[in-house]
Amino acid sequence: MDNYQIETAQNVRITQNAASVLSRGIAYLIDYLILIAYITTVVLILSGMNISPFETWASGLVITLPFLLYHLLMEVFLNGQSLGKMAMNIRVVMLDGSKPKFSAYLIRWLLRTIDLSLTGVSVAVLTVLINGKGQRLGDIAAKTTVISERRKSSLLKTMATEIPDNYSPVYPQVTIIDDVEMRRINSIFKDAKLNSKHNVILQLSKTLERKLNVKAQEKPVTFVETLIKDYNYYAQK
Repeated sequence: MDNYQIETAQNVRITQNAASVLSRGIAYLIDYLILIAYITTVVLILSGMNISPFETWASGLVITLPFLLYHLLMEVFLNGQSLGKMAMNIRVVMLDGSKPKFSAYLIRWLLRTIDLSLTGVSVAVLTVLINGKGQRLGDIAAKTTVISERRKSSLLKTMATEIPDNYSPVYPQVTIIDDVEMRRINSIFKDAKLNSKHNVILQLSKTLERKLNVKAQEKPVTFVETLIKDYNYYAQK
């Protein structure tokens, strides 16, 4: 797993953990086996009904459409994951860590044939290894990458915040804060909330805005809570 840094429009450096070629390869194999199992099942069902798999346009579509659209639909509706990626704890994200739009998923899907099919995955593997940001050609065109979501136990033991699987981080800039500093922020914030120290929360919010070079759209307490959730999201991935 490789770490790489990107610089946002606010000149903030963000560290991402690119998924390894091995984990992406295993995810690809899992997805391939799932598709083969699907096609085999459909063919057996059609044969049992005395229908040739491609005898009608309807039976042909039942087989080919899921095979062709599997990766696009899975990534769109499962927040950047296919079943294989889910099993390997990896996910498609934009280079800044944000959730891709449909257009990004579409671009990487359209270039999938060049990356993985026509060349027997050799182009994809070489591109990922050489690029340094975990990107195949489709990712480079879509400005996406695939990151690892393996948990960092040290931070979780300290902060232990449950993050939903479909959570989308709001402030990817939060990754410039290290574990020690975030634990301190979390401790100050919890104490201020418990003792209704609103002025402390306000100052903490302003300090974090300056540090991350962002403008909070929420109330100070919500802003700090969001930053802590975002940090936990990246720490757990």
